[in-house]
Amino acid sequence: MQEGDTSAAARMRLEIVSFHLGDQVFCVNIMSVREIRGWAPATMLPHAPAHVLGVINLRGSVIPVIDMAIRLGLPPITPDGRSAIIVVCIAGKMVGLLVEDVSDMFTVGIDQLQAVPTVTAAAQSTMIAAIISVEDQMICYLDLDTLLPDEIVQAA
Repeated sequence: MQEGDTSAAARMRLEIVSFHLGDQVFCVNIMSVREIRGWAPATMLPHAPAHVLGVINLRGSVIPVIDMAIRLGLPPITPDGRSAIIVVCIAGKMVGLLVEDVSDMFTVGIDQLQAVPTVTAAAQSTMIAAIISVEDQMICYLDLDTLLPDEIVQAA
C-alpha cells in the first residue's frame, strides 16, 4: 500500500492552456476555460479600470473582456489576427481574457508545480499560483480566483 501512497501525487495531472503575453508564457487550468475565440472589438465601459477593455456579446450574454497584459503589469496588447479571447468561468461568472496568442494545451503532473519565489510584489504574487518548468520554458500558472478584483467578477 505504501507504493500507492507515494506514487499517488505523481499520477495526479493538471490540464492547462498556455498563452503568450509579451515574451512570457502564462497558463490557466483548462477546467476554467469555456471556449477560445478570435479577437473581437469590445464595447468600452465608462470609468472601467484600465485593464477592462469593455464588454462583448457572447451568444446573448454580455461578458467583460480583460487585457491580461495590463492586469499583470505588462504593456497593453495590440490585438491582431493571432490574438485570442479565452472565455473563462470565475466564481460562476463568464469573463473574457485577451491574450496575444494561445500557444498550447498540455498536461503536467501536480508535482511539476513549483512555489513562486517571494521576490515579486504582493499583489502580483497572489495572482501566480505556481511556476511550471517545461523543457526550456518557465510558465506562470495563474490563479483565476485571485486574478480579478471582486467588483469585476460581480459585474460580470
